[in-house]
Amino acid sequence: MSQDQARSLLTARAVRDRAHEMLGLAEAGGLAGWRLDLSRLDAAADLTAEVVRANYPDLKVPFHARWRHFAAGGRDLWAELDKPRDRADLGRAAFDLVIPSVLLDAGAGMAWRYRDAPTGAVLARSEGLGVASLRLFESGALSSDPARPLRTDALERVDAAMLARAFQVADDNPLVGLEGRAELLRRLGAAVGRPAVLFDELAAQAAGGRLPASAILETLLARLGPIWPGRLSLGGVSLGDCWTHPDVDGYVPLHKLSQWMSYSLIEPLQWAGIEVVEIDGLTGLAEYRNGGLFVDMGVLALADPADAARAHPVDGPLVVGWRALTVALLDRIAPRVRERLGVSADAFPLARVLEGGTWAAGRRIARERRADGGPPIAVLSDGTVF
Repeated sequence: MSQDQARSLLTARAVRDRAHEMLGLAEAGGLAGWRLDLSRLDAAADLTAEVVRANYPDLKVPFHARWRHFAAGGRDLWAELDKPRDRADLGRAAFDLVIPSVLLDAGAGMAWRYRDAPTGAVLARSEGLGVASLRLFESGALSSDPARPLRTDALERVDAAMLARAFQVADDNPLVGLEGRAELLRRLGAAVGRPAVLFDELAAQAAGGRLPASAILETLLARLGPIWPGRLSLGGVSLGDCWTHPDVDGYVPLHKLSQWMSYSLIEPLQWAGIEVVEIDGLTGLAEYRNGGLFVDMGVLALADPADAARAHPVDGPLVVGWRALTVALLDRIAPRVRERLGVSADAFPLARVLEGGTWAAGRRIARERRADGGPPIAVLSDGTVF
């Protein structure tokens, strides 16, 4: 029974259901640490729609995915790689790049920068981590075969020193959670060998060439559960990005990096001729840009303003509550954003709302509110959450 309960937590539906339960608690004033003002949600939707129109005047917004971060100096670096021509091999190469890259995409810290010599671009945060990870992949450092650099089948060799070199880490250019990131990649290698095997597993599940997006997440959670260090488990099943909270019975699943990875695998599957359907079966991402939007726009407020001056553990109730509320509020804001843009849910799924979108609006208002553009809540992270 405990294994069945564990598997029930490894779904997007479990994330969404628990998040909305916690939003209900917050509406009743019963979620520790937070105050909710839904009257501010329209202003947040106004800002988000404004940002979408500014960034994408034609409203042709791509999915929120890691692929948006493989660009520098106005160049699409993935497009420049000498990739396989066979569609399935292209999908495998894309999985080999993007899965490790997503796992490396926890917060970089405010001080870190990446200088990309070929383009001259100086990048920070997700964009810097994305380009740095692509350059690492392109170099062949993750391949066991020097003649085939664009593959990832030597993750056991990854250590903090390798990542420090690849990410240009120095005393004056620190990167948060370096050892945690290296350990995560080694664990990935131990769990699956080569990330590309997940392409074949998902392709085999595509009935009639169609695959629900939720199946991507469920496969990732089942296969990658063992890679997460020091996490909760139930019946011997690792629960990944899943936590407890004193105001609810049971667990609070969030699965941020795994859902970010799921969104990022949609396009490689499409390139291989697989139609990914029911994309809104996934949830919004419980991370600090989306969550920061709701705090900075006044939808969420700290019950104790002094908490803004303290750093909070990622497994603490304040952060777990913030992240769960973020997921539920993204469901609430999405229809408001679509209404302002005059688009349908089918044409503008949550993956586009996020990209267009709430993530970009969260970054914009963070820059307006704080000199370093950082989140409104400081989170103590080991580089494996967000």
